Amino acid sequence: MIHVAYDGYIASITLDRPAARNALPIAGWHGLAEACAGIAASDARVVILRSEVPVIFSAGADIAEFGTFSGDDATRFREAMRAGIEAIASLPMPTLAVIDGGCFGAAIALILACDLRVAGDGASFASTPAKLGIGYPREDVARLIAQIGKGNAARMLFTGEIVDAGDALAMGLVELRWEEPEPLARAFADRIAANAPGAMRLLKRTLANPSDATLDAAFDACFAGAEFREGRAAFAERRRPVYR
Repeated sequence: MIHVAYDGYIASITLDRPAARNALPIAGWHGLAEACAGIAASDARVVILRSEVPVIFSAGADIAEFGTFSGDDATRFREAMRAGIEAIASLPMPTLAVIDGGCFGAAIALILACDLRVAGDGASFASTPAKLGIGYPREDVARLIAQIGKGNAARMLFTGEIVDAGDALAMGLVELRWEEPEPLARAFADRIAANAPGAMRLLKRTLANPSDATLDAAFDACFAGAEFREGRAAFAERRRPVYR
């Protein structure tokens, strides 16, 4: 269901549940959180979130599971989904989502937890909770508003309409679009992985919360670090820096 692989400093998280169009049950969201915990403790410098299933990124949450809910199962589902999504958002290194095919429901929240999104020409997106008679978690609504604005968020949530790759790029739901998105995402991942890993993590922290006053000291400390020494030496010697 959730597979993790490493290629040098690049980690890949692959959704692979073809029988359910990559829809994640409660156990799947927990599995995603566990996968992220392992990656966070590794020396990976960038993470790619992708699908192994043709024509679908993910159908979101496993709706078939909803029919068995009773008692506090809805709360367990919400908390499990939150754990998986926030595990992606909390990864200390940059993350890229590769979307080629359908990305629906909770899968929208999943890609919004990443730092960058690369869509293929065949990608399509829809936020469909209203069609099921349910809302959308507040954290995910907040991310959707931050990403595409309140008006476009309202459009997606109120209508549940399918948004194609071109429209998604125009509204800012994705940052990049390419006919074959995986090679483009890999090229960006290679470029990120070649940069100073400590600087990348600091930049991610800064992007997440630029009002954090502790970032000032972290910025100042960079100038006494090994990464800065290597970067400055490489600049002076007109070569590419090598960060280990």
